[in-house]
Amino acid sequence: MLFFVTSIMSCSKDDGSEPESIPVITDVYVAGTMLITGDIFQATLWKNGVEIPLTDGTNNSEAGSVYVVENDVYVAGYEHNGTNKIAKVWKNNVAIPLTNGDNKAEAYSVYVSGNDVYVSGFESNGLKNIAKIWKNGVETALTDGTNSAAANSVYVSGNDVYAAGFESSGGKNAPRVWKNGIETSLDSGTKISQATSVYVSGNDVYAVGTEFVATRFIGKIWKNGQETYLTNGTNYSSANSVFVSGDGVYVGGSEDKDGIGIAKTWKNGEETPLTDGTINSDVGSIFVLNDDVYAVGSEANVAKIWENGVATTLSNEAFASSVFVVTN
Repeated sequence: MLFFVTSIMSCSKDDGSEPESIPVITDVYVAGTMLITGDIFQATLWKNGVEIPLTDGTNNSEAGSVYVVENDVYVAGYEHNGTNKIAKVWKNNVAIPLTNGDNKAEAYSVYVSGNDVYVSGFESNGLKNIAKIWKNGVETALTDGTNSAAANSVYVSGNDVYAAGFESSGGKNAPRVWKNGIETSLDSGTKISQATSVYVSGNDVYAVGTEFVATRFIGKIWKNGQETYLTNGTNYSSANSVFVSGDGVYVGGSEDKDGIGIAKTWKNGEETPLTDGTINSDVGSIFVLNDDVYAVGSEANVAKIWENGVATTLSNEAFASSVFVVTN
C-alpha cells in the first residue's frame, strides 16, 4: 500500500522544549482501468495503492482523470451500456451520467473550481464526434459536428475555462486549445497532431501533445502557442500530461529506443527516464506537490506510480491514466 507521511515543526511555547512534530499525511489518488476478465475492462480508482472499482464489471468502462477537493473525489470516464459508451463522472464512487447513451460519448478530464465541476470529452452526433465540456452536467459543444473532434483536457483559471484536444481538418487531426469556447489552432493543420493536456499558470497557457513529423510522432509542448519539441525527433515520443509548479514545467510521456517505449518525465526540457527500456512503458499523468514529482502510467500492462523516480506497482493487467495528490 502506498502511504506517505512527512513531518513539519509546529510553533510551541518558548519554554526550552523541543517543538513537537506534527505528521502530514499525503493521500495519492490514481484513476485508471483494469482488465478483470478476458475482455472486460473496469474503471478503477486507487487510493494509496488500494483498488476501488467504480463499476460492477458487467460492461466495459474506463477512468481517465481524477480530481480531489477536500473530502470529495471526482473521476471522469465512460461506461458502456451494451450499445454505446456513456460519458460519466463519479463523485465519491457514485456514477453520474453526462449523456443518455443514444450516441457514443467519453469523458476524458475533470476539473473542480469552487462548486462547479467541469468535464471534457466528446459525444457523437451519429456521424462525427463533437468536442464538449460539461459544467455541472450541462453540455457546451466546442465544435459544430462538421469534423470529428474531442476535448482531451480541461483546466479552469479564474473565470476562464480552457480545453485542449483536436479537430480533424482535411483528413488530419489538428491540435486545438479552446478558451471559453473560442478555439485557437496550435498549428497550420498540415500535419497530424493533437493536444493531450492543458495547464494555466498566471498568464501562461501550456499545452502538450504529439505531432507526426516525417515518419513518426514526436512529443511537443506549446507555451502561449509557441511550440518546442521535447526530443530531437530520432525516435517516436509522446507527451501526455503537463503540470507547472513554481518555475518548473513538468511533462510526462515516453520515448522509444529500439522500438521499446521508455517512460519519461521532463522538467524544463530536461528528461528523466523512469524505466530501463527493456519493456514498453509510458507516463499518462504527472503531478507535483512540495517538490515531490508523481507520475503514473504503465509498464508491460502493469499500472505503475513513480514518486521521484521510484516505482510502485498498483495492479497487474491495468494502466493508470491520472494522478492527484493531497495532504491532510
